[in-house]
Amino acid sequence: MAVPSKTLNYGKPNPRGAMTAKINNQPIVGLFVTCAVDLFRPSVGFAAVQLLENAGCRVVVPPQGCCGQVGYNNGLSEDTQQLAHSVIDAFAGVDYIVAPSGSCASMLKNHYPELFRDSEQFLDATRFAAKVYELTQFLADILQVATISPTAKEGKNIAYHDSCAGLRELGIHRQPRTLALGYQNATFNDIPNADVCCGFGGTFCTKFEDIANKMVADKAANILAVNPDLLLGGDLPCLLNIAGYLRRQGHHQPEVRHIAEFLAGSTDQPGIGREK
Repeated sequence: MAVPSKTLNYGKPNPRGAMTAKINNQPIVGLFVTCAVDLFRPSVGFAAVQLLENAGCRVVVPPQGCCGQVGYNNGLSEDTQQLAHSVIDAFAGVDYIVAPSGSCASMLKNHYPELFRDSEQFLDATRFAAKVYELTQFLADILQVATISPTAKEGKNIAYHDSCAGLRELGIHRQPRTLALGYQNATFNDIPNADVCCGFGGTFCTKFEDIANKMVADKAANILAVNPDLLLGGDLPCLLNIAGYLRRQGHHQPEVRHIAEFLAGSTDQPGIGREK
């Protein structure tokens, strides 16, 4: 169901959340919004819909809850199974499940089969997991979108934060950079020690506060060392953590945005951590 390689141009988001039937053999993509996007930055979800629709997909956003990652990482397997059951049922009938988050996508793809390995739901979880992709991975690898050219014309010096789950568990590195380089006059700056965690790590930052604070301080220093205009990333919690630290330290640059907002040209809302 891959769409031929193409260059896409985007204006403002125009999301739809209604369930739709397949028309003209368009792939039906179920958007897994994620808790963080739903609660803190809905514009990321709207931008994801914009990107997917312009790439030739029919997007559905079924009623959904948490992927269960927090419970899973804290040993609450039975509670996580209940959440996972509801997610698998909600996305029945779609061709793909796409999440604007490497962390949540990895939970759905890699850990749902593990969660049900010794149960009769293992086959359902495995079939579900085979349809799951992170947003930039789906655009670049499955839909084979070559470049994306947002409507804004000015050049940007960009740095990209690789989240731990996206990088290590899904192998996401090339995809967001390839897509973002379609932006007119964009240049990329490699962050020193880019593969080191930002310190968020879900409940890690609450259980090990001192360690987490040192990690985000180091990450911020490495970002500031390359002096980007814009910091992008694919996981909102990481970006909230980094942007929050930068603002508390009095740094007004770089502007921090999710990669979906940037690719969709959805910049009406202030950057993460900035006042409206």
